[in-house]
Amino acid sequence: MTLKGKSAVITGSNSGIGLGVARELARAGADVVLNSFTDLPEDHALAAAIAAEFGVRARYIKADMSNGNACRALVDAAGGCDILVNNAGIQHVSPVESFPAEKWDAVIAINLSSAFHTIAAALPQMRKRGWGRVVNIASAHGLTASPYKSAYVAAKHGIVGLTKTVALETAQEPITCNAICPGYVLTPLVEAQIPDQMKTHSMSREDVIKKVMLERQPSREFATVEQLGGTVVFLCSPAAEQITGTTISVDGGWTAL
Repeated sequence: MTLKGKSAVITGSNSGIGLGVARELARAGADVVLNSFTDLPEDHALAAAIAAEFGVRARYIKADMSNGNACRALVDAAGGCDILVNNAGIQHVSPVESFPAEKWDAVIAINLSSAFHTIAAALPQMRKRGWGRVVNIASAHGLTASPYKSAYVAAKHGIVGLTKTVALETAQEPITCNAICPGYVLTPLVEAQIPDQMKTHSMSREDVIKKVMLERQPSREFATVEQLGGTVVFLCSPAAEQITGTTISVDGGWTAL
């Protein structure tokens, strides 16, 4: 399929899942806007590299996803948003009674409220252009829970609820809204944790991955950023026109347990 002529905004996309999604959308022909909270030469170089590799327009726009006005300004600055992928997120791990209030506020703002603001800004553009796809990157933790991750789990459950509401509000329009729920994904951030885990547990790389990091993922394999990007592309395809308001798990069977 081709997404030529479509414009995609992907939040939190200068690395990891977001960058993988941006690359797969560009591979399918979409123009892409990358985003994060930094404004470094390498951020803009990423966009230039995608443009050169896939022959599309690609830009990087700095925006602080903890600020609602900045979220809306990002969508406006994109100059057209047919596809919105809400991916920006942070994590903090702590028991509820000692969870810092400022960390709770930050996780909710970046992981949940940012999606509300970007969707609110994007929907009028999608309606004007007569087509739209909203894809929210939730998590297996949008469908289940783990201890010590209260803010993250609450935010990701909220993303699933927001997805359903937006889908109902756009159900009779050529706009869909869905959530992808990944399990553990092999990103540079996760890859960097493996050597320390090997030392901590005195295990081989393979054993750390399968017995420690992927203990809750029945496939015992990481999902890849390319697989998540491919899922986003599918949700933008004609085959997915009647898929809206739902979650698609890319978790190796985690939520089947």
